[in-house]
Amino acid sequence: MERRQFLQSTGLGAAATMLGVAPLTAATTHLSFLKENVMSEQPRPYEPLTSENAALILIDHQVGLMTGVRDYSTGELKHNVVGLAKAAKALKLPIIVTTTARDSMWGPTFPELVEALPGVPIIDRSPVNAFDDPKVAQAITATGRKKLIFAGISLEVCAAFPAITAVGNGLDAYVAVDASGTFSETKRQVGLLRMLQAGVILSDYATLMVEILKDNARPEAGPVYAAIDMPWAKLVGQIAQAYGK
Repeated sequence: MERRQFLQSTGLGAAATMLGVAPLTAATTHLSFLKENVMSEQPRPYEPLTSENAALILIDHQVGLMTGVRDYSTGELKHNVVGLAKAAKALKLPIIVTTTARDSMWGPTFPELVEALPGVPIIDRSPVNAFDDPKVAQAITATGRKKLIFAGISLEVCAAFPAITAVGNGLDAYVAVDASGTFSETKRQVGLLRMLQAGVILSDYATLMVEILKDNARPEAGPVYAAIDMPWAKLVGQIAQAYGK
């Protein structure tokens, strides 16, 4: 049985749970599928993200869209997106930034992100799916990277559509969920389910960057952890300094 069929079946069961319904037929089919097919599915070998195989695509982190986000506070979302961008820069990843209808509908990229990425051009477009824009598609192809990390507003459209497209094009697609945002809990849940069904890998921004870092002895470790800016990590560092005296 195809991997995508398994993901679709898993998504069906999760969707029924999320919506508060559990049809007997759907549940029985789902359990039967798991019993008969999961053990025969060969797991895909783990191929980690690296500074050489990954690129970051930041989509529609615009002032107008930020005002509608309801799954994260504005401050938290900005913190996560900027942290992701700075860590990716420290790790020397290619970074592509794009907006949609910047001058007519959704406004500019929020200024903290622009400040974090000086000199990085921002590609404005009209297509909803960033991969449908020739300039964005060309920029992604030009990186030569086969593993693409997406983040965007909204999660279920601006991050999901190009990530699903990337999978369809034979690439590995990752979405940094906490560097994306959306407008309701329903949109968040169905967006996550749809991406899982399509084979997109979901994670948080810090985990993706630490996976690329790989070794804390690398010279990039300090800048990466500083960019990620985990509040509890500062306390750990202060304790370590105190014991070192």
